[in-house]
Amino acid sequence: MKSLLSALALSMGAVGALARVVGGTPKDMILREREALQDIVTWDEQSLFVYGQRVFLYSGEVHPFRLPVPDLYIDLFQKIKSLGYNCVSFYVDWALLEGKPGVYRADGVFDLQPFYDAAQEAGIWLIARPGPYINAEVSGGGFPGWLQRVNGTLRTRAPDFLSATDNYMKNIGANIAKAQITNGGPVILVQPENEYTQATSAIKPFPDPVFMQYVIDQLRSAGIVVPLISNDASAKGNNAPGQPAAVDIYGHDGYPLGFDCANPDVWPEGKLPVNWKTLHEQQSPTTPYSILEFQAGSFDPWGGPSFDKCYDLVGAAFERVFYKNLYSFGVTILNLYMTWGGTNWGNLGHPGGYTSYDYASPIREDRRIDREKYSEQKVQANFFKMSPAYLTATRENASNSTWTTTSALTVTPAFAGSTGFYFLRHSKYNTLESTSYKLKLSTSAFGNITVPQMNGTSLTLDGRDSKIHVSNYDIGGTTLVYSTAEVFTWHKYEDKTVLVIYGGPGETHELVLAVTGLEKIEGEFQSIATRGYTLLNFKADGTRKVAKVGVGSNFIYVHMVDRYEAYNYWSIDTALHSNANPVILKAGYLVRTAKVDGTTLSITGDLNATTPVEIFGGAPSPLTRLTFNGEDVDFITSADGVVSATVDYARPRIVVPRLQDLEWKYIDSLPEIHSNYDDNGWTSADLNKTYNSLRPLNTPLSLYSSDYGFHTGTLLFRGSFNATGNESSLYLVTQGGSAFASSAWIGDHFLGSWRGYDAALYGNGTYSLPNLTAGKTYIITVIVDNQGLDENWTIGTETMKNPRGIMDYQLSGHAKSDVTWKMTGNLGGEDYRDISRGPLNEGGLFIERQGLHLPGALAAPGWKPSKGPVTDGLSAPGIGFFATEFNLNIPFGYDVPLSFTFANTTSTPTNGSSVPAYRAQIYVNGFQYGKYINQVGPQTKFPVPQGILDYQGTNYLGVSLWGQDAGVTKLGGLELEIDGIVWSGLGEVRAVKGQTYEVRAGAY
Repeated sequence: MKSLLSALALSMGAVGALARVVGGTPKDMILREREALQDIVTWDEQSLFVYGQRVFLYSGEVHPFRLPVPDLYIDLFQKIKSLGYNCVSFYVDWALLEGKPGVYRADGVFDLQPFYDAAQEAGIWLIARPGPYINAEVSGGGFPGWLQRVNGTLRTRAPDFLSATDNYMKNIGANIAKAQITNGGPVILVQPENEYTQATSAIKPFPDPVFMQYVIDQLRSAGIVVPLISNDASAKGNNAPGQPAAVDIYGHDGYPLGFDCANPDVWPEGKLPVNWKTLHEQQSPTTPYSILEFQAGSFDPWGGPSFDKCYDLVGAAFERVFYKNLYSFGVTILNLYMTWGGTNWGNLGHPGGYTSYDYASPIREDRRIDREKYSEQKVQANFFKMSPAYLTATRENASNSTWTTTSALTVTPAFAGSTGFYFLRHSKYNTLESTSYKLKLSTSAFGNITVPQMNGTSLTLDGRDSKIHVSNYDIGGTTLVYSTAEVFTWHKYEDKTVLVIYGGPGETHELVLAVTGLEKIEGEFQSIATRGYTLLNFKADGTRKVAKVGVGSNFIYVHMVDRYEAYNYWSIDTALHSNANPVILKAGYLVRTAKVDGTTLSITGDLNATTPVEIFGGAPSPLTRLTFNGEDVDFITSADGVVSATVDYARPRIVVPRLQDLEWKYIDSLPEIHSNYDDNGWTSADLNKTYNSLRPLNTPLSLYSSDYGFHTGTLLFRGSFNATGNESSLYLVTQGGSAFASSAWIGDHFLGSWRGYDAALYGNGTYSLPNLTAGKTYIITVIVDNQGLDENWTIGTETMKNPRGIMDYQLSGHAKSDVTWKMTGNLGGEDYRDISRGPLNEGGLFIERQGLHLPGALAAPGWKPSKGPVTDGLSAPGIGFFATEFNLNIPFGYDVPLSFTFANTTSTPTNGSSVPAYRAQIYVNGFQYGKYINQVGPQTKFPVPQGILDYQGTNYLGVSLWGQDAGVTKLGGLELEIDGIVWSGLGEVRAVKGQTYEVRAGAY
């Protein structure tokens, strides 16, 4: 071992960080004291501290690279802040920043500074996750394609792999370091590597302390001083404190329901975690219980059931059962993946998924909120904002006999002093049955009691539901003796306390406050007030109940509502990272911010209808001015200090163009099959070996695209041979990832296609040739749709190195060496031309190489008039490009999600299949924002955000259409659709300006 490690260090130029690790022993690595690098973010075994204050770090995953519109980052952060979260976790995609080895570019839409700035503005902390490997359903798992040429095993101590990561990690590490909280920024935690959990048996040792320490030292050397946190893909304890190459805080992941959206009603047996608390105490007892990724949705593959089904699988019921189970374990660092998914624009996605990365998230791909998922998260997260005792509570063992009157239910209690939290679920977690029960509680006031106490009432837990009951719960100096209803939020103001509790529809609940004096303000409910205590018993029947409890000057206003009414309530902080004076109100669709300035209250939010607003706490007294999105709103203030107003919603008349009515132009995007095409600019496929260590060649020369620097989008190959006249067939094996396709021509004669299907990673076919003339030179043209590079989750499999291109071929009557090949992909390969949109946005289509997909290209020569891809389409198999321009005039102040929607074709293919095979790509102002595969699906609707679309200007739209079957190919339909209209407090969203069309030197 010593000689091996010494050789490794020398081969890497004796990198100081690695040499320090190599110079010690595993025991040294375990015992070495980590220097205290800062004192702003600290931790103990219970929670994180920020500036000395315990926090429940409640985080949602967002990937800035999936939204190339910096002005929209604040929209996501405000929506997440309004959920009650205080943090966002984000990946960085190396493949987008170092498309050429040694050349790091992180400006324009890839600049993280606007993301940091928006987080600061919204009052959100950040967890940075730069990899270098991220998985994340992105091409290569975040690895740039040129890593296919690295011989060493990826994600290991292989010197060439480690060296390849240095430039990226140095640059991204320095970027994150500047944004740390120690430098006034929002970053409070950093995660080295990602899901470093599973390897083949050939990878030894695993986990490898040398590799992991190298990554850690890369970050520390770049200036990272905040704590490092891990995300083991399952709770295995890898790299936990006390081990070699340990992180500061151990965390793990969890996706218990998996990704079977085709069966959204099925919750299989045994999927609810039950032993995570025990594992944490064994694996990392000195750090807070942290889950760095927990399922908030699901990805959907090509040919999948669609994200609508995923919303059914992991909807609000999933959140109630599975998240409350996590709270029962005492999690205090929780990141939910994804909270906003976004879009795999510009070929950045992995081959297993399509353009949409909606992920069935609480915030949808087009940034609309999914009401039930979003609202359920809101009521849960807000509870923990106001429950500091949870952070130090001692968890006891789950029991199905101690705390309820039925064994059908299981309760996990937790106590912080006298305060009790009771996490209740069905013992059979996936049951659809409802269960009646009474709860056994420990209270300071009454000792051990069974509730409800009101005669004739009991509690109900519906199937696939879960609850958090509390006892001896402090609300600003007054004790909530117990509540079977769940607490949404509360706050003690100078003149009153507001408490909002809720129950499931139709349920009966009961609470007791340690204070007397009762006035019924609203609704019907039962009550008993005696000997210093007030009992309230209510039915959550859709009608709000409000009780005023107490005597003197500081009353407690108790709002008793059902769950769906609670979804309309908001608790909005008026200061960053502080709930010192929140505004508690009822307001409808979305409330973003609230600000008090003297006697003025200014609220921003989104409305999709005229909306009554009630402000129960946090408004200045007296209130002289109320504004919503900057406009004055008339209001009245009741004797109890409730401010009531109605905010009018004026729905504007918004018209978007009918795409079929526009003036289109057309250009052939497959001139390569014609006899007069000049391929002198193409790359000769002349490598007699491959750099790819995964798959040896089956061909005399390499036809793997990444060997020649082409890693993304459509690939084209031209093979030249002299005919004997006896050729009868061409056998082709191509590979492009899930649902890819390939087509072949000889000259301009169409041979056929591998049409592709959802799970197909490669395809083979034998194509009949026409009669060839002896002595004549012929050109075979092969097009391969590269769907992105595979991820590399299991270390040692080297799946990221799965090549793209032609894997094998055989021309009948010829040796393979008789065919001379050239190939191309995006113009310039790793010297990609469009810096503004990055290394993945362009593939190898003719129109992409020429830049005809960019704004301004309609002025270029060669276009023909057209009626568009729906009316005209293609008369024969091939690839055509249709382009047009249109104007939008969407009024400022409205958030209007738009999408391009395809309709299924009605034409019939001539090859006997029932569904025509074709592929289309959408380019919006130069950004590739959608890949539609007709016979695979499921995606037909492609949202494009404001900022990519210019909402107050001219837009350039291009559609590439690849017909894979003999005969005519037309789109069944393509329309621009309005998906919603909200009056929004978002603010200005500027159009993103990328490179525009100009004649490209060397384009072919």
